[in-house]
Amino acid sequence: MSNKDFESPEEEVTQFHYPAGKFDEETVETSPGWATDDFDAEEFDYDFDESEFGEADYGDEDDLEQPLSEDEWEQLSQSLGFADATEEALCTVAIVGRPNVGKSSLVNRFLGRREAVVEDHPGVTRDRVSYVADWNGQRFIVQDTGGWDPNVKGMHADIARQAELAMDTADVIVMVVDTKVGITETDEVMARRLQKSPVPVIVVSNKFDSDNQYADMAQFYALGLGDPWPVSAQHGRGGADVLDEILRSFPEEPRETSITSGPRRVALVGRPNVGKSSLLNKLTSEERSVVDNVAGTTVDPVDSLVQLDEQLWKFIDTAGLRKKVKNAQSHEYYASLRTRGVIDAAEVCIMLIDASEEISEQDQRVLNMVLESGKALVIAFNKWDLMDEDRRYYLDREIDEQLRHLPWVTRVNISAETGRALQKLEPAMIEALESWDQRVSTGQLNNWMREAIAANPPPMKNNRLPRVLFATQASTQPPTIVLFTTGFLDASYRRYLERKFRERFGFHGTPIRIAVRVRERRGKKRK
Repeated sequence: MSNKDFESPEEEVTQFHYPAGKFDEETVETSPGWATDDFDAEEFDYDFDESEFGEADYGDEDDLEQPLSEDEWEQLSQSLGFADATEEALCTVAIVGRPNVGKSSLVNRFLGRREAVVEDHPGVTRDRVSYVADWNGQRFIVQDTGGWDPNVKGMHADIARQAELAMDTADVIVMVVDTKVGITETDEVMARRLQKSPVPVIVVSNKFDSDNQYADMAQFYALGLGDPWPVSAQHGRGGADVLDEILRSFPEEPRETSITSGPRRVALVGRPNVGKSSLLNKLTSEERSVVDNVAGTTVDPVDSLVQLDEQLWKFIDTAGLRKKVKNAQSHEYYASLRTRGVIDAAEVCIMLIDASEEISEQDQRVLNMVLESGKALVIAFNKWDLMDEDRRYYLDREIDEQLRHLPWVTRVNISAETGRALQKLEPAMIEALESWDQRVSTGQLNNWMREAIAANPPPMKNNRLPRVLFATQASTQPPTIVLFTTGFLDASYRRYLERKFRERFGFHGTPIRIAVRVRERRGKKRK
């Protein structure tokens, strides 16, 4: 989004708060707007006298709310934090091997779905990525790792170290080799290392596509790790047999207890190389994600459970979003799709912006994506330790110009490298989530609406003054307000109502959606 877009008074806010094309009069009259599917418009009487609106007696607010179903009660309890984290004693399987032997393809085959990013060249998987799998009614954790090589440096050395950590913490290790290539020097070095492992090791001879390859597979007996298992991850051959062997190899008690559900989900988003992986590593106090100065280091989403001062959180490191997904190359395209899915599944997003560089169009695109998803939001200006006085002056001007439409978002100045002000992130996330879950009763909402309209009536349309007959909060996460009116309300007036709404009820850190339902004109009855 260019700076020119922000200078337009009509588009300044609406493009971030409302989807394009939703607020022309014809659409609003026929569309349910942002109301949820369970919102029943028939409960509200469209034929009541408009003069009675200012004198309405709303009575007990509980009488105005729809009765909640069991599922809604459960969702409400979770949003209020009553649901504790669920701990399960799940065993862990580490999938290891040299680069490009088909580890991620085998992981997808074990999961029964396409989760890990797969491409036919080495180095796509870089971090330890954990998935929960289920086979024959038994749940376990599968850890996909990057290619292991003992003679690498730089980022590839970090990738190999992640694989070593997976091997050191797993209950069962699956070593993947390439049937078509045979035993390599790297395979021999890894085998000697795994011979000393205290946990069971299963050798999987991948890319076994034909019975004519049994002679090629037989050479893997020389690794000294037992019988190799012929598997074709691409075609699904032999995968079930390996899963059965994995279950038989599990210990009675896993090394560690895994927390599989409960914590609030936090997505770390931003353009490439803004410091998302560095922030995750700093919060976890371990090398959870591979960090490098090269943009696009993270490919698969990496999740970690982090206990901060107040509560337990599930942080998800995502791939940096390019300017346009359609321009992304090869695995970057699938990484971008995974990032979009993570944003949709998250509850709060931490948008990282490089404070040492100018706020770019790419930053605006990512921010727009988060706002359109309707998630709670915190903006973190990273690399604050690289700032000087001149850059701070220009950054203040950029914020005033390009982020002036987001006064409700908490901004935190941090440094993932030094740990500066990281303790301010959790209070900002808690405040944003509380607003994201907040609900205003129908009585309070309509009392506020009368005051806001009395202070500033809506502009006339077609020589008629639109009247707001009724207002209700249709849903939370994000808060969605539905207005029943006699005429269409301009975008500028909706922005006014949103501003007054925030002044009265707060809702700091969450977007607010305002939908308009225009009462259809009824024809006069014929005598």
